[in-house]
Amino acid sequence: MRNTARWAAALGLTAAAVCGPLTGAAVAAPGAAPSSLYAPSALVLTTGHGNDAATATPERAVTLTCAPTASGTHPAAAEACAELRRVDGEPAALKPAGDVMCTKVYDPVVVTVQGVWQGKRVSYERSFGNACMRDAVGGSVFAF
Repeated sequence: MRNTARWAAALGLTAAAVCGPLTGAAVAAPGAAPSSLYAPSALVLTTGHGNDAATATPERAVTLTCAPTASGTHPAAAEACAELRRVDGEPAALKPAGDVMCTKVYDPVVVTVQGVWQGKRVSYERSFGNACMRDAVGGSVFAF
């Protein structure tokens, strides 16, 4: 139970830190210039060992902002943003690389993606049999 509380607290605080600035007024006052020409694209990505986010042991969380430029704590922000743009911000649409071979060792890994992609809410969770399977599907997106 303690891991679940830690996981939820870490995810909640990280999401608040990233998405908090996005909750301001989206429409500029009449006569004023808009504050940004880009719809917000800010995500919090997490990974941990376990079958689902509620019971997983959290390992790492990163932030990824893709508009107007790639930034955040993600180590490969530009590549991850490019991959997400190819699938219109839908992590479920990421396809596995065809040339990757993984062992059948069962060591479940779960990833979550929470935030906003071009103004649209994103909430994604997926479990993989092991880290190799996660890396084969996520490419740069889950490589953190």
